[in-house]
Amino acid sequence: MFHYLALGDSYTIGEQVLFQENFPNQLVRQMREKGHSFAAPEILAKTGWTTDELQNGIDRHLFLPDYDFVSLLIGVNNQYRGRSEDEYRKDFEHLLHQALRFAGGKKERVLVLSIPDWGVTPFAANADRNKIRTEIDAFNRTNRQITEVAGIPYLYITDFTREAANDSALLASDGLHPSAKEYQRWASRILVLWEAQLL
Repeated sequence: MFHYLALGDSYTIGEQVLFQENFPNQLVRQMREKGHSFAAPEILAKTGWTTDELQNGIDRHLFLPDYDFVSLLIGVNNQYRGRSEDEYRKDFEHLLHQALRFAGGKKERVLVLSIPDWGVTPFAANADRNKIRTEIDAFNRTNRQITEVAGIPYLYITDFTREAANDSALLASDGLHPSAKEYQRWASRILVLWEAQLL
């Protein structure tokens, strides 16, 4: 039985979609359909969490001794609240090293997902979309650099989320968060990466 820990914010918990349709649950369902024995995903995420709030959640959470797979997706709320890139870099690096420890030090079993671009959504209609895009890109350069230096896999899904500018089916009913259809695309990408570790 494999155990999967998903760390993050609203994009991990699946704000505005059914719980079973967030990407961790869709991933586990796809893994089971492939014949792999997976427990229900353990999700430590909350809508609105920044890096330091995720850290506080980790500090209060009771974890298993280790996990077979761990994903980390965090940072959009740092950008949304105008937090600095330097603060993000420091926090993210610490979170990534914790994720690696949760995975028993197996780098190939940890995965970082890039931050989605909410600037293309209807929610951002009155915001400076170019500013949001520029800042999201900067935060993603930071998390990608840290992840690659650590030798941990990185999945860039921001390009997927930008397709929502022309496809409303990729958005949930709030016009901000991803839909189940969008999460299915993420899950399918992760499946390819992680199933290779099981074959």
